[in-house]
Amino acid sequence: MHERSSVAGLAKSLKAELNRYSPGEKLPSSRALVERYRVSPVTVTRALAQLASEGLVVTRPGAGAYRADTRTAAPAAGDTSWQELALSADTATELVPRSVDASGVLVTLAAPPPGVVEFNGGYLHPVLQPERALAAALARAGRRPGAWGRPPADGLTDLRAWFAREVGGSVTAAEILITAGGQSALTTALRALAPPGTPVLVESPTYPGMLAVARSAGLRPVPVPTDADGIRPDLLEAAFRATGARVVVCQPLFQNPTGAALPVERRAAVVRIARAAGAFVIEDDFARRLVHEDSAPLPPTLAADDPDGVVVHVCSLTKITSASLRVGALAARGPVLERLRAIQVVDSFFVPRPLQEAALELVGSPAWSRHLRAVTQELKNRRDTMTGAVALHLPELALPHIPSGGYHLWLRLPDTLPEAALLPTALRAGVAVAPGRPYFAAEPPAGHIRLSFAGVAGPAEIIEGVRRLRTAIDELTG
Repeated sequence: MHERSSVAGLAKSLKAELNRYSPGEKLPSSRALVERYRVSPVTVTRALAQLASEGLVVTRPGAGAYRADTRTAAPAAGDTSWQELALSADTATELVPRSVDASGVLVTLAAPPPGVVEFNGGYLHPVLQPERALAAALARAGRRPGAWGRPPADGLTDLRAWFAREVGGSVTAAEILITAGGQSALTTALRALAPPGTPVLVESPTYPGMLAVARSAGLRPVPVPTDADGIRPDLLEAAFRATGARVVVCQPLFQNPTGAALPVERRAAVVRIARAAGAFVIEDDFARRLVHEDSAPLPPTLAADDPDGVVVHVCSLTKITSASLRVGALAARGPVLERLRAIQVVDSFFVPRPLQEAALELVGSPAWSRHLRAVTQELKNRRDTMTGAVALHLPELALPHIPSGGYHLWLRLPDTLPEAALLPTALRAGVAVAPGRPYFAAEPPAGHIRLSFAGVAGPAEIIEGVRRLRTAIDELTG
């Protein structure tokens, strides 16, 4: 049995037996638990640690584990009503009041109840993650000389050089800043490029986490419509003229949520239009390594073809590895680099060196290329499975674009199917989906849902999840 599932199973069994013991009574010894449940001593230790973290048992070194006394009086409720005034007082003079709405992000971070098919995920399922390679990389990283010392504020030189090669073109290590993942990089870029109260142009629809960052910084997201080929250059140019914005955020490759990829002519047009407006392009290149076909070459990054410093490039290792490998990069050239560096240092000082060293070990190992090939093939298989299942079981849902990269499908709901009612109904049917509303900066043109095929165990679970979604829709429309 997998170690992680063994720990969870033993913890569940021990929790069910706790009522046999009085508060303060000693539990069986670790040796007795090993023999009774036929698990390893490590599993016993971790299961007891889990119960201790939940306040159910107390472990005493050298003495054993004891049932905790949970019969404690509830703390007196305080009066926090004063905070309403304190938190709203600083918005009275703001042109665009700052708001922190993480609901669109939490949908993809929250784990659904056990037994629910997770179509709302934003990361690779553990079966797709390079867990052994990550563990080996972390172990090697911890033994590197100076691995626990303070890293350079900009990041390890070798890691910056690797990211520079990934960005391509004439980008150098000196133009790279290592960040704590892509979300942190987006936050730094938006804070650096747009002062509070100003507009920022965004694709419509777009990534909810970026909209949340913009609004929390007091920015005003202005939507620019997209089509099957991504953001429309004619409307982008009109939006710059109408708003005077100095920033546009764009995902040129496998856009979230539509999956669109900008063709060559549009890629050049986006940079040219921004340059003419005296504006920056924040290129969120989050999905480059989530390609579904490894035969056709990918287009270069916008930053690779930008000698004038129009593009501020954002990328990370998180999506292709694990949600916990929060290592990313910002690439920029010109005076803006110093501003990005200053904000990065003030916000976080630096990314922990052991994590940077582990990232270096991973991308420099033979396991890295094997992992990329395996994920490419598996994502293609899952995309095809989900596409076929949707066509068979959910023909009334429109799929305007089948992506060639990324980890999800973007489906338009018929006008007769309310998005707000579908989500809880689907959850009762045993499938969690991501709502479309958080992906729009303004009123959406129709109801949508996003279905992830990367956060589930495999094709069989995809087919079952689509069947459950069929049940939910029948309940609403039958």
